[in-house]
Amino acid sequence: MGSEERVCPVCGQPVETVVHRHKTLGAWVPVWVAGPCRNPDCEAYAEEGTEPDDERAKKTARKSAGKNP
Repeated sequence: MGSEERVCPVCGQPVETVVHRHKTLGAWVPVWVAGPCRNPDCEAYAEEGTEPDDERAKKTARKSAGKNP
């Protein structure tokens, strides 16, 4: 678990650290990564309450996979 401060790769402003997880050998493993940028002048800006595109895509894929044709 790193104690370094995370920064936006585009503008260099500090961002919060968020926890993602991945499955390894049947167990969910936490991974701490940089959160979304909240600087409105940055290209990578994400408004409060929005999800990254890749997270939305994962949820949509899970919902559509559960439906029977």
